[in-house]
Amino acid sequence: MWFLRRMLQIPWTAKKTNERVLNEANKRRSLVRTIRKRQATFLGHVMRRGKLEHLVTTGKFEGKRSRGRQREKIMDGLATWLGPGKVSDILAAVKNRDLWRDMIANAYKQGT
Repeated sequence: MWFLRRMLQIPWTAKKTNERVLNEANKRRSLVRTIRKRQATFLGHVMRRGKLEHLVTTGKFEGKRSRGRQREKIMDGLATWLGPGKVSDILAAVKNRDLWRDMIANAYKQGT
C-alpha cells in the first residue's frame, strides 16, 4: 500500500482509506484470493489421497473439543469462497479432478 501511495503522490497525512487508494490505482487485492486458491488445490490433493489428513480436514478425528470459540475450519472457509453449496458437495467434487479445477478457476476469476 505504501508503494501505491508513493506512486499516486498521496501524502501520509492524507486521510484516505486503503480501499480508496486501490480504487484510484485501479488495482485489487489478490493475496487473499491467492491463498484461497492454494488452499483449495492442497485440499483436493489431500482429499484424493484419503489418509490421515483427510480425516483431520473433514473433522472426523476423535477427541475433545477445546473451550471457547471454535476455530474456522478449512472446509467452511473454502465453502464460502467457492460459492453456494454444501461441504458435502465440495467433498464430492474433489473426487473428479477436472471438475475441481474448474470450480477453483471459476471462484478465482470471480474474485470473491
